[in-house]
Amino acid sequence: MAKRHRHLQRRPKSTNALNKAPGTVAYVGRKESAEIKVEVIDYNKVNYERFIFDNVEATFKFENEENITWINVDGLSNTAEIEKLGKYYKLHPLIIEDIVNTNQRPKIDEYQDYLFIVAKMLYHKENGILEHEHISIVIGKDHVLTFQEADGDVFNAVRERLTNSKGRLRNSGPDYLVFALLDAIIDNYFVVIEEISDKIETLEEQLFTAQPNDDITFEIQELKRTVLRIRRAVFPLREVISRLEKIDSTLIQEKTLNYIRDLYDHIIQVSENIEIYREMTWGLMDMYMTTISNKMNEVMKVLTIMASIFIPLTFMAGIYGMNFEYMPELQWKYSYYVLWGLMILVFLGMILYFKRKKWL
Repeated sequence: MAKRHRHLQRRPKSTNALNKAPGTVAYVGRKESAEIKVEVIDYNKVNYERFIFDNVEATFKFENEENITWINVDGLSNTAEIEKLGKYYKLHPLIIEDIVNTNQRPKIDEYQDYLFIVAKMLYHKENGILEHEHISIVIGKDHVLTFQEADGDVFNAVRERLTNSKGRLRNSGPDYLVFALLDAIIDNYFVVIEEISDKIETLEEQLFTAQPNDDITFEIQELKRTVLRIRRAVFPLREVISRLEKIDSTLIQEKTLNYIRDLYDHIIQVSENIEIYREMTWGLMDMYMTTISNKMNEVMKVLTIMASIFIPLTFMAGIYGMNFEYMPELQWKYSYYVLWGLMILVFLGMILYFKRKKWL
């Protein structure tokens, strides 16, 4: 049987950031790309414009207090462009450092003119692989900056609502746009954990109703790693949403706080589900070991019964296999047939006894 090889996604190493002063911009990640994609959506209640650029300088002209500008940057490995955008919007050097460090856990930092949020975006690619992406969000007075590792995200629904002027997005401020982005991230957590639930049910069915294949231990271990990765993304974000709900900043309007409270309820629900699936996943290995143990016990039971049946038969065969000259039955004409009959009776008696004891 050919073994399936799995390519495990490991966390990026932090060697690029070692022995460097705080605020030094060094990309830590595994999605190196020489190109950078900058998406700009500039809108208000009436007007909407969308542009795609390959450099950040082109975004500097979008500075209009009457409009809200959403600048989305794909490609964190191009640190020079990230630094240019950071300097233009007067971001703290530590913020720029955290933007390009994909090992940074979800958090929220409050500055005088902006808020900085780090989150982890989870979604399944077309090939079914779980994508785990670092995303940073900067909330300003009339702009929102988002930074992603690579092209592809879960914000298409938000873009569609902006394009079609549906809902409150076009009529609200940048704080509501950030709520919509975080809501899209958390809503996709539900999709991801639903996939986890389906995998757990499939593995449980294999363990209980079918013959588990040789790769099931690898599938369980891979599922455990996936649940841990999701847990590392979800639990810190719960603290971020809680702080965002209670933060005292003019950048967050009072009417937006109600939506953020609802967002907190959602992340709590995701956290509870993750804990449930984590326990279930941990139990899968115990179930597998129990199944293997039960099968081994069945084999040992059959072997023990067979040995118990043949012990008296072997005893009789051993008695009459001894080379003594004066054994009365040896000279009897029907002794061979009587011995066979006696052995068959003992065999049937043992079978009947085991069945009455319900060992068979």
